[in-house]
Amino acid sequence: MKAVVITSEGGPEVLRIQEVGDPEIKEDEVLIRVSASALNSGDTYQRQGLYPPPPGSSTYLGLECSGVIEAVGKNVSRWRIGDQVCALLSGGGYAEKVAVPEGQVLPVPPGISVTDAASLPEVACTIWSTVFMMSRLSAGETFLVHGGSSGIGTFAIQIAKYHGARVFVTAGSEEKLAACKDLGADVCINYKTEDFVARVKEETEQKGVDVILDCIGASYLQRNLDCLNFDGRLFIIGFLSGVATQVDLRGLLAKRLTVQAAGLRYRSPENKAAIMKEVEQNVWPAVAEGKVKPVVFKCFSLSEAVEAHRLIESSKHIGKILLLP
Repeated sequence: MKAVVITSEGGPEVLRIQEVGDPEIKEDEVLIRVSASALNSGDTYQRQGLYPPPPGSSTYLGLECSGVIEAVGKNVSRWRIGDQVCALLSGGGYAEKVAVPEGQVLPVPPGISVTDAASLPEVACTIWSTVFMMSRLSAGETFLVHGGSSGIGTFAIQIAKYHGARVFVTAGSEEKLAACKDLGADVCINYKTEDFVARVKEETEQKGVDVILDCIGASYLQRNLDCLNFDGRLFIIGFLSGVATQVDLRGLLAKRLTVQAAGLRYRSPENKAAIMKEVEQNVWPAVAEGKVKPVVFKCFSLSEAVEAHRLIESSKHIGKILLLP
């Protein structure tokens, strides 16, 4: 099969498409012929040598995909050859075929193309596990997501609105904010021209929001704590601005704040399967109803992985970027 290979650590230009051996499936895995794979920021970190795959995982890039099941292991019960599915991967999506544990596979939702379905697993599992399972966002609460126009952000807006939250976003251009508003965001803040803490306070009668999903990290930590409501929950999923900072702990104590952080890639297959089950129960119905839609900015061929990586690192996109074998 063909796969995108990292020839050495570095910029996008180190990516090459090569002929490699087909993956071998284990007894509890399925083999998917890939229709599409979606880019994630983690792919760019892995390319630079900063985000290695878990032991035993594919060394190729790609944390999610969609496609058609081509083979099933002998212990697989749910899936059949020919099923159209999407999957959460530990790696291997930038290829024509990928092996994945059966618990990390979901059916393509009704009304969604098999190609667009590649944009769903990573964002759906990230947001459901962090914002809902762990931060317990509920109807009537307020929710702030930074990077509202990203793949994570565009999905978070829609599923939070579906579950009855009031949604705040930050983004860095009027075009991106307009896209967020079209997806249902209630309060759209340009972080380049506005102080998001002041705007959040203004829009919430000085109370602050109940839940924040943050991918920025160090430079936003104190400001995030400052704009949380009593019993507020901050969930950190990235460190775009760095990993170290100083913070005043008094606000955490006074307002009974919770700060959590997690990723998906290094979780156990059992943990991922539990998240996937919840996503199928709680998110897939919203997708089937058309209330939550894939936001796909651009599709590239597998041989254009260099250009795709340049685009995601430029941050000029809105939503997800796909690679098609």
